[in-house]
Amino acid sequence: MTMSGETAPPDWKALDDFAAGIDGNRMQCTDALAGTSLTVSEDGRPGLHVDFRTLDELSWRRDDGTAGTDWYEAIEIRPDLYYLTITDSARPLDAKVMVVNRATGRTLTVESVIADAPTPGKPRVSQNFRPGVIKGAEVAGEQPSETRDLIGLRALYRYSPNHLYEHVYLSSERYAWQCLVGEQRGHGDVDLATTWRFAENLYVFTFREFIIPVAATWLYDMEALRTTGTFVGLSGDGRVMVAPGGAFITLLGRVTYADEQPV
Repeated sequence: MTMSGETAPPDWKALDDFAAGIDGNRMQCTDALAGTSLTVSEDGRPGLHVDFRTLDELSWRRDDGTAGTDWYEAIEIRPDLYYLTITDSARPLDAKVMVVNRATGRTLTVESVIADAPTPGKPRVSQNFRPGVIKGAEVAGEQPSETRDLIGLRALYRYSPNHLYEHVYLSSERYAWQCLVGEQRGHGDVDLATTWRFAENLYVFTFREFIIPVAATWLYDMEALRTTGTFVGLSGDGRVMVAPGGAFITLLGRVTYADEQPV
């Protein structure tokens, strides 16, 4: 099977294989946003107004006249801090994660886009990042930005009794993973990664795989040592998937680079 311009090993698992049950330790969804609304301003983008109609349906409109009604899921990570996954019925190859802090007025949107066809040497799923603010809010705290804070960190991620992975954060562009328990046991790779610091002890970590068409967005709460995430990609038979994930984090240690710094 050829995916993302690469030939997968014969026993390599697809997204639908390893994602089943990987949300076992995910935080529960909330209906706290149902009946509320917010307007988000992002540099270089038309303003976005969102009405959360129910537990899992929202309507949106932008200042350029575009509008729609779509599925969403909300998790309250901390009081007033929400992790949103939003699909796009008009563009089924796109999905978004929006991190919203109503207390500070800060937002960060990560858009994952599945390409129509693979490109040799590039991940099939790309991601872009848009920091923003809630219109009308008293904006406080640091602006979300790319960070090198995780470089050198090594940690375990327990997604369920049947899913255990190890991560090593190699640079600002790469991380290494291996599966210790689960469908991918014995498999591992080095993939493209980007990390944003949302606030103190809160990181948005993302990765884009080469071998299979999948990308993921995670919100790391390093105080609670929990992560909440979303996979976006294609199943083994080519279906679009937006799959939830979540894990408890066990820190193993950190390598400090004294002189030569990684990329």
